[in-house]
Amino acid sequence: MSQGKPAHPYHLVNPSPWPLMGAGSAFVTAFGAVHWWAGGGKEILFTGLALVVLTMILWWRDVVKEAQVEKVHTPVVRHGLRLGMGMFIASEVMFFVAFFWAFFHNGLHVSPQITQWPPANIKPMDAWGLPFVNTIILLTSGFTLTWAHHALKHGKRGQLILGLIVTVALGFTFLACQAHEYGEATFAFKDGIYPSVFYLATGFHGFHVFCGSVFLLVCLFRSFRGDFTPEQHVGFEAAAWYWHFVDVVWIFLFLWVYWWGSSYAG
Repeated sequence: MSQGKPAHPYHLVNPSPWPLMGAGSAFVTAFGAVHWWAGGGKEILFTGLALVVLTMILWWRDVVKEAQVEKVHTPVVRHGLRLGMGMFIASEVMFFVAFFWAFFHNGLHVSPQITQWPPANIKPMDAWGLPFVNTIILLTSGFTLTWAHHALKHGKRGQLILGLIVTVALGFTFLACQAHEYGEATFAFKDGIYPSVFYLATGFHGFHVFCGSVFLLVCLFRSFRGDFTPEQHVGFEAAAWYWHFVDVVWIFLFLWVYWWGSSYAG
């Protein structure tokens, strides 16, 4: 020890109530979901979700405080945070692999009940309509976010803020277009395996776009406060990695689910 500081670069986290509160909130959410599915009300579910969101806000508030006020995010700690985010994204990749597996399993192994893919009673969406527009929107958002990241690394705060504003706006525009697309769809979730996999895959991707947009919106607020520096901006990097992951997943969704899935008949 030297002058009250540890003689190592690692961060020994102070006791925190948020892991316990997060676990309890998750349990309330799960119990509320089962209660709702069994015919009960939604009050318990919404209470659990509200507690989960509150836990996330308070926990991340403390993490930001540790970085900005306590200055405990050493290079070793920042490396660990990046590694953790990378592993989280890897787990998300596996999450979407399950949906693609279900889509191709049914599309390439046609059963006696399904003589073609998509099934004859399903009119798939035109890939070159609104889905293609959404593809352009997400790809553009990837470029604007990269521009913002480049500006941050070179200390150009104005360009950083502008790039984030455009990226967040494009993210919510994508969600608005997807909501319109769902409203124009000719099939419902319960109309068979194709609609079920389609809505699960694209719907969860839309949820990830929403989370990524909120993530970047928080980064925008922090940019206004001057939290990020060219040397230390792990929070921004995590948001950027997550957003680029969302972009890549959408490319596969467009190519395989929208384009191949609407043109292939097996």
